[in-house]
Amino acid sequence: METLTHSTGTVERVRVAIVGSGFSGVGMAIKLKQQGEDSFVVLEREAALGGTWRDNTYPGAACDIQSHLYSYSFMPNPRWSRVYAPQGEILEYIQDCARKGGIEPHMRFNSEMLSAEWDEGRGLWVIETLSGIYEAQVMISAAGHLSDPKYPAIEGIESFEGTIFHSARWDHEAELEGKRIGVLGTGASAIQIVPEMAKIAGELTVFQRSAPYVVPRMDREYTEAEKGMFERLPETAKDLRRELFWGNEARFPQRRGIPAFIDKVTGLALGHLENQVPDPELRAKLTPDYSVGCKRILISNVYFPTYLQQNVTLETTGIERIEGNRVMLKDGSFHELDVLIVSTGFEASDLPISYLIRGANGSLLSDHWAGGEQAYACSTVNGFPNLFIMNGPNSGLGAGSIIFIVECQIDYILGALAAMDERGASRLEVRLDAENDFVDMIERKAKGTVWVDGGCKSWYVDQRNGRLTTIWPDFMTHFRQFNGVFAAEAYEFASVRELAEVGG
Repeated sequence: METLTHSTGTVERVRVAIVGSGFSGVGMAIKLKQQGEDSFVVLEREAALGGTWRDNTYPGAACDIQSHLYSYSFMPNPRWSRVYAPQGEILEYIQDCARKGGIEPHMRFNSEMLSAEWDEGRGLWVIETLSGIYEAQVMISAAGHLSDPKYPAIEGIESFEGTIFHSARWDHEAELEGKRIGVLGTGASAIQIVPEMAKIAGELTVFQRSAPYVVPRMDREYTEAEKGMFERLPETAKDLRRELFWGNEARFPQRRGIPAFIDKVTGLALGHLENQVPDPELRAKLTPDYSVGCKRILISNVYFPTYLQQNVTLETTGIERIEGNRVMLKDGSFHELDVLIVSTGFEASDLPISYLIRGANGSLLSDHWAGGEQAYACSTVNGFPNLFIMNGPNSGLGAGSIIFIVECQIDYILGALAAMDERGASRLEVRLDAENDFVDMIERKAKGTVWVDGGCKSWYVDQRNGRLTTIWPDFMTHFRQFNGVFAAEAYEFASVRELAEVGG
């Protein structure tokens, strides 16, 4: 690392700048460190690392992927408390990995990225942050697609007269006990929040736009004997991880719309609903009207029973607008609330960080993606040299652990850095034809899947072009095959000296 002075202040120059410190950024940093690379920084806009597991502190927050799979393969945790770990435990795990990985000196907190511009003449990224300027040969965006909360376009929501906050920015100072609470949304966060709010609310109203498919949560605590076994015999933990991986991998045919698989999971979800909700009218409201898997299948044993409580109302009439502390419905009725909790997801298909990154020709990444996000190998974009995107286009999963995807992308990026070293190159850029061919392949794979043809509207599909832009439409093992091994033939390499000679 090198520190320089600039007219606008101090400049820190590194080989690699990682933006974001969730699972992607921390994992990338650890692997760089393990390979002997010390010239890197991790730029984090908040005062602590952890990403979505730092931000989402709402009551009931927990993972919906099994703990032994939702963790780095290279830093296993034998002492997970239960099958599905709660938020606090996952955050502690990420922090512990950062300490053990020796990356804490590389962290730059309170360093929100304001802009990043590619300097073609010098072959590096100039990154302006709240803590100063950083120059990096390579920039890795690890901001993720679940980092910036999304509010619904409801007239008057910004002037709600009660207490309002997003579930990903939980207001722990808000008075909730005995209050009239409303929850907007019925997604993965909401189904964890709703049962907790029902315990303390005077009245709880859940505003549902579409009903989720929910299956039983097969959760339990691990015994001390099991934890001890995982510690003494690490291979047993690896065996469990493999078993969990292939169990999730076996669920992909559901997303391909294969009738036998669709019928099996549909029966499981609707049977779970029928077992827990005896009232046919309420059960009808909680029954999805689209193909299973079109939206994320959720897991809970306590969500459906919450609606049997006297203080809980499920509202399925559409919202017209918000006036004062009233949520006005399309049929003219309304609900008066003291607190409104917005649990409507994130800016996943229009990544906010893309509005801050300018490529080789000075154009924004957001302009390049004006018709929808796309990237070669789910990580590189033509016109944006030496930029790698983690958890970007088509890197999400409908079933399985995102940590597997993260590790595939880490391997890909490490392969790219090695290829640059082997060639003595300082500039790497994916060819446009390679990027377009890859996008065409994604589109072919997406045809016939429940995400595209399942009859629902979700954040998996970009409404600007109707394409599947956030989900990988194939098996996880195929993701590793296509996106986990660097493909040098898809790229053009150059050195700064060559660029200078071309420029004359």
